[in-house]
Amino acid sequence: MSKRERFWETVPLTKMSEEEWEALCDGCGKCCLNKIEDADTGEVYLTRVACRLLDDQSCQCGQYEIRKNLVPECIRLSPENIDSHAYWMPTTCAYRLLWKGRPLPDWHPLLTGDPESVHAAGVSVRGMTVPEFEVDEDDWEDHIIEEPT
Repeated sequence: MSKRERFWETVPLTKMSEEEWEALCDGCGKCCLNKIEDADTGEVYLTRVACRLLDDQSCQCGQYEIRKNLVPECIRLSPENIDSHAYWMPTTCAYRLLWKGRPLPDWHPLLTGDPESVHAAGVSVRGMTVPEFEVDEDDWEDHIIEEPT
């Protein structure tokens, strides 16, 4: 099944094809940043400490198809589990925005036709991450950042 024209405006998340679902990803890389969740408040903080599979320049997973084998804690977001995971997704994330009934941002590659538009808009993590194997987990708090929006 191919993507339907402007499917994100008319097709519910649960009715999208796998190709459509995957096309929602803007390629910002923010979901691949390690996060810290405050146990008392539930607030989620982004760190610049990236999953070991994230390519800092492309902002893509270097082993996307087998990522769960290599990083078992990686969450494979789906229409079935978005209700329990949307709260920690980036505020600019298409999955989170559509889940909340909001439109895609004007820089989204589905609207621009250009996968570089996310980087040009300054909302990706290109060039700002540090690999998780270089930072002890106890030191992640030293790497908390504001989300690029």
